[in-house]
Amino acid sequence: MGIEVICTTPPVTANKQLDPPLTRSQLFSRGAKTGAALLVAGSALGRFADTAEAEPLSDGDLAYARLLIGLELLSIDFYARSLAAKQFKAPAQKRLRTALAHEQAHYQSVGQILVGAGLTPAGDGDIDFTYPAGAFKKPGAIAKLGFQLETMSVGAYLGAVSGLQSSQLVQQMARIAASEAQHLSAFGSSLGRPFGFAFPAPLPIDQISIALDAFES
Repeated sequence: MGIEVICTTPPVTANKQLDPPLTRSQLFSRGAKTGAALLVAGSALGRFADTAEAEPLSDGDLAYARLLIGLELLSIDFYARSLAAKQFKAPAQKRLRTALAHEQAHYQSVGQILVGAGLTPAGDGDIDFTYPAGAFKKPGAIAKLGFQLETMSVGAYLGAVSGLQSSQLVQQMARIAASEAQHLSAFGSSLGRPFGFAFPAPLPIDQISIALDAFES
């Protein structure tokens, strides 16, 4: 596997929540206001919180943020399981760790949208994920699943770029989409498909929700 990515953000961990596990419908609800906050790991993350505080976000934008939080938790879980499976040699394992750090940084970045709006992002243990049988038994199976998940991630963030009403959030969503595209390209290379489409398709919010359903128990 040849995940060639550059980590520019120190590894962080998804915020551990003490609340009961959330249902998918609760991911789209407004939720209860809370004083809880994520650690801010840089000015880019802080701007997300500042934007949400200064500019009240629409229900649609908050729904996008919740959905992307669910997607990032799935990505974090996938990379953690892939590392634990130890199906790759040391260089590839290191690249998986880098990709995991990226997804954790994405999680915190998107989480700031909800924190700035006074809401609590879902965290570790709030969603139970399921995978196809044998998904982590062989390198090829991991790469195939990674390709599927990263295709979904690229489409989701491109969908957010076109679907968000707050223009202040668009640039960071586009930057995350570019990062996910690097991950996708790496998995594609390992599967003999190094190039994707010239114009990757954005996924509407309802299609992202349906895609996530397949991985939620």
